[in-house]
Amino acid sequence: MTIAATLSTCSVAETAPLPDSSAQQTQTVSSAYACQPDMMTRADDLRIYQIMVESFVDGDKAVGHGTGYGTSHHHGDLQGIINSLDYIQSLGMNAIWLTPVFESIPMEGQDHWADRLDATGYFASNYFAIDPRFGTMEQAKTLVDQAHAKGMYVFFDGVFGHHKGNVVPSPTGKLPVGESNPVSYPESLPFYQEVATYWIKTLKIDGWRLDQAYQVPPEAWREIRKSVDDASQSVTYQNHEGKQVHPLGYMVAEIWNNENYITQHGYGTNTQPALCSAFDFPVRYRLVETFAVNENGNGGKGGEWLNEGMALHRLYPEHAKPNLMLGNHDLVRFGDLLERGYLATPADEQYWARHKAALSFLAAYTGPITLYYGEEIGDEVADYAAKVYQDCAMQGLCDDHVARSSAKIDGLTATLEQRQQDLKAYVSALMSVRAKHPALSQGKRTNLIATATAYIDHKQADNDKGVNEAVLYAVSTTDAASTVELPVAGSGSEGVLTDLMSGEQFQVKEGYYHIPLKGFEARLLLIEKPIASGVKVTTQAETSLSGQGFMAQCDNPTVSDAGPMSETLYVVGDFTDSGWKHKDHRQYAYKGNGVYQAVIEEQAGAYRMQYAAKDWTPQFTADGLTLKAGEEGTLKRGGYGKDTAVTLPESGKYVWSLKFSVTGEPETVMVSKCPVTSNDRH
Repeated sequence: MTIAATLSTCSVAETAPLPDSSAQQTQTVSSAYACQPDMMTRADDLRIYQIMVESFVDGDKAVGHGTGYGTSHHHGDLQGIINSLDYIQSLGMNAIWLTPVFESIPMEGQDHWADRLDATGYFASNYFAIDPRFGTMEQAKTLVDQAHAKGMYVFFDGVFGHHKGNVVPSPTGKLPVGESNPVSYPESLPFYQEVATYWIKTLKIDGWRLDQAYQVPPEAWREIRKSVDDASQSVTYQNHEGKQVHPLGYMVAEIWNNENYITQHGYGTNTQPALCSAFDFPVRYRLVETFAVNENGNGGKGGEWLNEGMALHRLYPEHAKPNLMLGNHDLVRFGDLLERGYLATPADEQYWARHKAALSFLAAYTGPITLYYGEEIGDEVADYAAKVYQDCAMQGLCDDHVARSSAKIDGLTATLEQRQQDLKAYVSALMSVRAKHPALSQGKRTNLIATATAYIDHKQADNDKGVNEAVLYAVSTTDAASTVELPVAGSGSEGVLTDLMSGEQFQVKEGYYHIPLKGFEARLLLIEKPIASGVKVTTQAETSLSGQGFMAQCDNPTVSDAGPMSETLYVVGDFTDSGWKHKDHRQYAYKGNGVYQAVIEEQAGAYRMQYAAKDWTPQFTADGLTLKAGEEGTLKRGGYGKDTAVTLPESGKYVWSLKFSVTGEPETVMVSKCPVTSNDRH
């Protein structure tokens, strides 16, 4: 949870290489604790429906917080979720995640801001009691039991890095240690192990969503994961098939950053796995930047952007299980992002088409997925789209909580309009297809086409009968209709393609499949005769990461002349070694001719950055907000949210270069990989 407005298959060989080349590649650690294979396999099929409890559904007029952040009624409760289970099941979802439901005990004289925080549940006092403003322990048990009977897992939200301050001891007398935000580890570990196992043993929940997981060190997560696994194996419940099963024991981390940071603070390494799953924030941003805009209004991307993000999964360790979502309670709703980007409103067909395209990407994603309530009906906050700066918290219109609007549950709290019903039916159909075809949720992904206008993946896996299955996922990334010509050679198919949503079939014609796509249309195409060996894509010639000319040279001497800039500039971004802080080793030096350079050892990965003075005045970014290694771009003045996105495919030394006119006006920008020298090899 972000509170900026208020507080401001995983059995891993122990000698497996780390995700990025390093001198530690062959380290062997006998104490490694692998992710449990059965849990990891079943996690692929998770279709999680996320519920912000206080804003969801008012099912019991006798309880409720009555205040909170966002635009909802603020009377959501456990009974409202119980009443909504049939609706959630009708969507084809097989799991629910509840934001924290533990008791937040008011402190004497606390103000309305603290009351609002209590409603979120993210600053709990008693981790071993249900907040009476949400309901009772009996209702919590009913909720879990009824969800299990309907074939749905239940995940609670675990805040294991901070608390309200007036925390209540555990049943065995334990307490967290240190400050309230964050707590101290490893001293607090026994307390949070007891929290994590108590609810599995008491209610038989299936695992945890882990709030601000970076607050807990990876070695502590490893121990909590062991405790969760042990607790899950110690109890059983009867599922929807009448079988006695153990709770799933799934844990998914919220680490809101790039792939390298998520690995460092969540996944750990191949030799020392920490957590096994984390939300795929990096791909989420690429997804909204392709089909809408991000929260800062940046978008207009295409299939190449999506493919590059998916390809960066290679940076994760082998056990990593990313979980993709479109939104959550801290992000702006997809519908509002469409309006923020002046792309479409609910009155436009494109509003609904873009929703379908984005949601289809989730349905075709390998690994668990999460749907935030309301996305299935294209929900948005009426009369809200632009970022609100003045008194946004008082109005419930800050970006980090505006999506906490009251739930519109068909037949319970609302009667859906035709377009809402149509999108809901589409989502249900998507989830049904995903459930029936493991090539989507479990399949090996091979990208076949990634252009400015289209994206096609080949997905292949064994189905539940052990039969090799393959599906093509195709989606248009533009509003224009087109026909994609896919050559049979390299498609992984030897016969007919059948659209799993419409039943339409496509035959080979003169060596090609001709696949028509309307603007933002998606297709899930079952391959009738898959090639057992899968599909091989011809490797394209590698693009050089090293540029040409003075700005690409890594050994230019620093000159004593005064350059055109009076302020010292830095490369400032979401790098794992700096985290948006101005660091000395990221400082630019003047090389003459208006050029400033910084030579830095970088990890492979995708980064967002600006080039700025310590007080952020001035700050600069690349025109178009993207930059490719080895290519010169146009430099312009930046600002909040106008970050340059750069992907560095390889680790190594890079030179970051900026060029200004004699009057200090921005001209050009480049990042270029330095040649490997004998000193680098040794």
